[in-house]
Amino acid sequence: MDGQSASNSKKNSRKPQYSKFSQQELPAWKPILTPGWVICTFTVIGIIFVPLGLASLYSSESVEEAAIRYDNTCLPSSYAENAVAYIKSGDNKTCTTKWIVQHKMEAPIYIYYQLDNYYQNHRRYVKSRNDKQLWSKGAEGDTSNCFPEDKTKDNQPIVPCGLIAWSLFNDTYKFSMNNKDLTVNKKDIAWGSDRRSKFGSHVYPKNFQNGDLIGGAKLNESIPLSEQEDLIVWMRTAALPTFRKLYGKIENDLEVNDEVQIVIENNYNTYEFGGKKTLVLSTTTWIGGRNPFLGMAYLFVGGVSLFCTVGFILLYVIKPSCELTLLYCALCADHLGIRPICLGTEIRGL
Repeated sequence: MDGQSASNSKKNSRKPQYSKFSQQELPAWKPILTPGWVICTFTVIGIIFVPLGLASLYSSESVEEAAIRYDNTCLPSSYAENAVAYIKSGDNKTCTTKWIVQHKMEAPIYIYYQLDNYYQNHRRYVKSRNDKQLWSKGAEGDTSNCFPEDKTKDNQPIVPCGLIAWSLFNDTYKFSMNNKDLTVNKKDIAWGSDRRSKFGSHVYPKNFQNGDLIGGAKLNESIPLSEQEDLIVWMRTAALPTFRKLYGKIENDLEVNDEVQIVIENNYNTYEFGGKKTLVLSTTTWIGGRNPFLGMAYLFVGGVSLFCTVGFILLYVIKPSCELTLLYCALCADHLGIRPICLGTEIRGL
């Protein structure tokens, strides 16, 4: 009976099978941050980050950039007090300006449009699209999440639907120099991943901007969405109210004092919400466009690390190493063969 009861109790036992892993008896390495390791770590970080910061700042400053705000300069004087009436009128919106190149700009020269006070990150605006419809021809009738730009008065689906596509930027820019047009290359301005996996090559615009309220640019109904790169760029919504989006590229070098004539079609309505429009021409380097933040961040981290290095060295020299931390204090006492009582930074052996 005793053997049977022992067998039954063994079967009903909830005791897990013994293993070093379940009992947390595996070998472990517990590094101890001694003063030497701390000083070396901060020194290495400083030596790596400071040169990286200087190189990033130098690269950022090497970018040539010109910003031309035109929402105010392209406003006729007769509409100076009523810009909203001008942008909604049928008047000619063509505006011509001249730009003198201050520094040599080597191709490719990237053309951006910058919008200020434009909240593309608004929750309802961001959700106003249908990704299935953008990708699949069979989902053209799926206009969920797209209200109010989902269907026409005849109950026909709008492709692409939603407020993001409806508000597509529609200002245009033309460049010329010495009476010769500068070609603006609009190929490969969108992310390749967006073209391949978000916008279908068999999906074509339908009933787009055919309603009573016209939003922004119209789309060519004979070109699939995967090749409508202006739309693809616009549909990648910005996180901040001031943002730039790529318009195209100029494949010619511009020399100092070259005079470039810019013809702008000022169509996009930003006056109603106090927005600003800026045309930006910029070169790039290995780090991208002009952005000093990354270099300053590297310099800040590297500088703080070197400052900590100097501080720890002085502390290590002025005070014994055993007094830096209670743990290191205990280790030193154990090495000396005494029982430590660490009060603050004092060691007392009993």
